[in-house]
Amino acid sequence: MTESARNVADLVSASALRGPQHVALIDAASGAKLTWRQVDAAVSAQARVLVDAGVAPGDRVVVRLPTGPEFCVAVFGVLRAGGVVVPAGPGQPLRELERLVADSGARLLVGDAGGADITAMGPPALTASDEPEFTPVGGDEDLAVLGYTSGTSGVPRGAMLTHRALIANVGQCAALRPAPVTAGDRVLLALPLFHVYGLGPGLFQVAGAGATAVLLERFDAEGAVAAVREHRITTVVGVPPMYQAILALPADRLGDSLSTVRLFTSGAAPLAKGVLDAMRDAVGLPVYEGYGLTETGPVLTSTLVGGFPKPGSVGRPLPGVELRLVDTDGRVLDQDEDEPGTGLVSVKGANLFSGYWPDGNHGPGADGWFRTGDVGYLDADGDLHLVDRAGDLIIVNGFNVYPHEVEKVLGELDQVAEAAAVGVPDDRTGESVKAVVVLKDGAELDADTVKQHCAARLAKFKVPTAVEFADELPHSATGKLARSRLRIPLA
Repeated sequence: MTESARNVADLVSASALRGPQHVALIDAASGAKLTWRQVDAAVSAQARVLVDAGVAPGDRVVVRLPTGPEFCVAVFGVLRAGGVVVPAGPGQPLRELERLVADSGARLLVGDAGGADITAMGPPALTASDEPEFTPVGGDEDLAVLGYTSGTSGVPRGAMLTHRALIANVGQCAALRPAPVTAGDRVLLALPLFHVYGLGPGLFQVAGAGATAVLLERFDAEGAVAAVREHRITTVVGVPPMYQAILALPADRLGDSLSTVRLFTSGAAPLAKGVLDAMRDAVGLPVYEGYGLTETGPVLTSTLVGGFPKPGSVGRPLPGVELRLVDTDGRVLDQDEDEPGTGLVSVKGANLFSGYWPDGNHGPGADGWFRTGDVGYLDADGDLHLVDRAGDLIIVNGFNVYPHEVEKVLGELDQVAEAAAVGVPDDRTGESVKAVVVLKDGAELDADTVKQHCAARLAKFKVPTAVEFADELPHSATGKLARSRLRIPLA
């Protein structure tokens, strides 16, 4: 599947060679279909367009398109041309998009520029005439994707993912049994493909296997279940809120509508035990859970490794991935000699990133190990359980939100003296953002105004769903904000 690939776009050409007439992409909205030969030709045509537009090896190109065939061709076209894909959400606010463009130094955007100061071109053509084959430019240790993820400061940083890292993770996932994706599968991709979880375990895994992706621009439970039934989906790549929404549909419909599915997988955020049990009851199949980060290409572990889902666990390391727990000084915890307990999750593998843009700092150490920032423990079977995370990261629908980023926006309101953002449980999204605001003396402000202010400056998943007002925020003796006390409703 990946043995001969040097450039991620080689996955497409290999699938076109193995099964040229096999359907590669289906647009669920229009029903339009493209074979692997057609996709390969469109990718080469797009690569040629990009090179003619001046894209040189290593140039960053923002891809800002909704999930659909055009997004897929655009991404593989940039990679085949030797460029670096910088994924951006089509609904990303202008302020965030401009910051991404400025930090990445991108010279071109494919899709809707949304008012950003950058040269833009429209979506790629999905049909291509028989032109000479375009030889891929670059690969291996060359940068392929610059995936922005919030750092501990709350400022998004670009994780530098090479062709080597992304291809390695495709191979590591493919080595699982049962394989998450095979050539005979029809895979439902209702995830945002600009998110690394949709891009790697979704699009790249489909391309590596030569499978068929059924693309939904945005997820809704009715539409997803209808797509499964109509297109006879066999594999669903999901996140917890997707399964929660599906389970809200009448139970008597699910068993028949989802009868063609052989494998459900979930990632990007913890899956509640109740969801695991409810899916098994509804359709007779478990949901296999995985864990990973943008920085790790992204998948690190899966319950597929052990062969069965285990509530509360994200499974064992993929083939080719090493995992250990360390203390705050980096000392490896000996699971036989040390007292059982938690440690910082540290990992090693060919799928790891090469540090943060632009200088590669804070990546894996000289010994190849990288501390993820998550805290967990290993049970007697060697399965990883995540119990906390370093810092105060909030995960909404699988997307990272750091409080500092939200608090900076809250502080722009003239009436605000101090503000804090914390994550609170949310049945639909896993977690949601709650803002706690202290007003200046004599100032007046209401919750709706706060939400509207944030909505104009932050991505939708970062906007507080709840706003509470307090006379003061709790601090420790050293002045550190006691966030844990803000997660419960204020009296």
